[in-house]
Amino acid sequence: MITVAAHRYLSTLLLSICSLACSVKAAANEAPPPIRDEIPHAVLQGTGTYRWFGLAIYDAALWMSTGSPSDMRQRFALDLTYARNLYGSKIAEASIDEIGKLKLGTTEKRQQWLLQMKGIFPDVKEGSRITGIHIPNEAARFYLNGKLLGEIRDPEFAHSFFAIWLDKKTSAPDLRNKLLGNSEKTYQ
Repeated sequence: MITVAAHRYLSTLLLSICSLACSVKAAANEAPPPIRDEIPHAVLQGTGTYRWFGLAIYDAALWMSTGSPSDMRQRFALDLTYARNLYGSKIAEASIDEIGKLKLGTTEKRQQWLLQMKGIFPDVKEGSRITGIHIPNEAARFYLNGKLLGEIRDPEFAHSFFAIWLDKKTSAPDLRNKLLGNSEKTYQ
């Protein structure tokens, strides 16, 4: 038989656990500082893991404003948390390879973008977070662990860079679907 004091203690404990679980869930859905600063009403649209031959390379999260999730012409953020150490130059080269597969930009433009990305993207360690902010018709801005790395002020680059994850012809369609919330939204 449970005493009244034990019942109150268990009820208080259960209420505390529920309260803690709710605050953890709210914190998990709160945008990190560079996203919160760039997109004040950002909402987590979707998450997924990018794998290469079964190895986790990074976890990705797509953050968008409260507007229509299908309108990719708005400001949004792609947040990548790396699962392994990678050279910044290799990240830039892989990005250009993916943009080339999508047939975006001219050969000359891609070479220019590659040089710009190599100047911005640092080497990353496991747990490093690179956040890209899509600024429609203007630029792509990049942060490392919340600190500004730089930006590329070229709307064609911004579109092409984020198309790596969001274009229908992406080489990672499962990740795209997870980022977009498992629905067929288009990136235009």
